[in-house]
Amino acid sequence: MEIGPGLGVLTRELARQAGWVVTVELDSKLAAILKQTLASLDNVTIVNEDILKVDPAALLQELKARFPSVKNSYKVVANLPYYITSPVLRHFLEASVKPELMVVMVQKEVAEAIVAEPGRMSVLSVSVQFYGEPRIVSYVPARCFYPPPEVDSAILRVAPYPQPRVEVTDESSFFKLVRAGFTASRKQICNSLAQGLGLPKAEVLPLLEKAGIVPRRRAETLSLDEWARLWQVFIKQGKQYAKCSGTG
Repeated sequence: MEIGPGLGVLTRELARQAGWVVTVELDSKLAAILKQTLASLDNVTIVNEDILKVDPAALLQELKARFPSVKNSYKVVANLPYYITSPVLRHFLEASVKPELMVVMVQKEVAEAIVAEPGRMSVLSVSVQFYGEPRIVSYVPARCFYPPPEVDSAILRVAPYPQPRVEVTDESSFFKLVRAGFTASRKQICNSLAQGLGLPKAEVLPLLEKAGIVPRRRAETLSLDEWARLWQVFIKQGKQYAKCSGTG
């Protein structure tokens, strides 16, 4: 499944390697051009839709009804603009039928943020690493493009886990808690959570202590396991806390 094929240069190469290529293009004019220029490739299907409004499972079933050789498993390839990187990754990682693999080209700084370790974590790195293992395959300097963009790029490989990396039964409240923790990432985690959840600091302190997290730490230093442990404490000790945030 290729997202944003443009003029189809990569699409042709994918068609030589893959059993079937489904390419999703938002621009109706480009989609019309692709249907003409790629007409000779009988294993390519062009879909003129917004990928964020496309359910991968439904799309696969629709294609399978028309083309029985289409498989239920798929991989994602894309060259993603900065502004849509996070929504597209989350769209596939949270889908009912997840891809076997995602290989995308994104802005260098975004790729580095996604693979960050505790000490440089962000909502983006937590949200991707919760669902899969990200790894930077290679860097692509701006000079490789014409005209050259203002930023360098990186090829990012994300291998989704069969189940989320940590045991969380309510993903919505988990990510509300994480977003609350990053409300003011330069502040101590205690102050940031209190601000993000609209709670008195005195109520947040004992919950951090029960989770074994020093209140003076900052959100970017917490590991995924620590976020899960903190969420479990919030749920057990004050379920309403993790669900009262308006940051969702």
